[in-house]
Amino acid sequence: MPTLIFDIETVGEDFSALDETTKESLTRWIRRESNDDEAYQVALRDLEDGLGFSPLTGQIVAIGVLDAERKKSAVYYQPANASDTDFEEDDCKFEALSEKAMLAKFWDIATKYDTFVTFNGRQFDVPFLMVRSAIHGVKPSKNLLANRYLSYQPWNAKHVDLLDQLSFYGAMRRKGSLHLWTRAFGIESPKAQGVTGDDVRGLFKEGRYKEIARYNARDLVATLALYDRYQTYLVFPEK
Repeated sequence: MPTLIFDIETVGEDFSALDETTKESLTRWIRRESNDDEAYQVALRDLEDGLGFSPLTGQIVAIGVLDAERKKSAVYYQPANASDTDFEEDDCKFEALSEKAMLAKFWDIATKYDTFVTFNGRQFDVPFLMVRSAIHGVKPSKNLLANRYLSYQPWNAKHVDLLDQLSFYGAMRRKGSLHLWTRAFGIESPKAQGVTGDDVRGLFKEGRYKEIARYNARDLVATLALYDRYQTYLVFPEK
């Protein structure tokens, strides 16, 4: 059964460039809950930093895919302009594309796979992908939010979210980040080279797009290694 590992990186809009109605909608709750101006400014900075967590105020700047059987990967990244060239490193192809083109490419690739693997994909990656696709007029080719509990094979896709599986659907009190899970299993963390998901927004503003793409590629490798451990030790054969 062909298996695809995938991961996305996102950034938020510039808060200062938003229209006043949108700003009011986003800040209404922090105005209500902040006791003074200092508390409001702290909450406002947190809000601005978090705009990339919603497809309504953020965009996808990288989509990575990795064929689990063939060990071939690709990362599609923004922005797509004359200064951003395609390149290849460590058996991973990097291609500069617009967000719409990345989404179209991803859903086309998805048609060739039956099983999909993510880390926290049901809570973040897939809803983000699907909403941004709809915004751009791109139709998703797979329903990657169906059948969360893997009790039966859905009509066109099986999505294994490792955060769900390894935490036993939240039975563990603390679910843990990808970094913590890879650390526990002795797998090299995608953060080992000094870049984390929190850095993506700053890297994008600085024009360091290839660094984002390389970080995304490391996420894929770590997720595949973790999936292999999960398959080996925590999946039981069906009777």
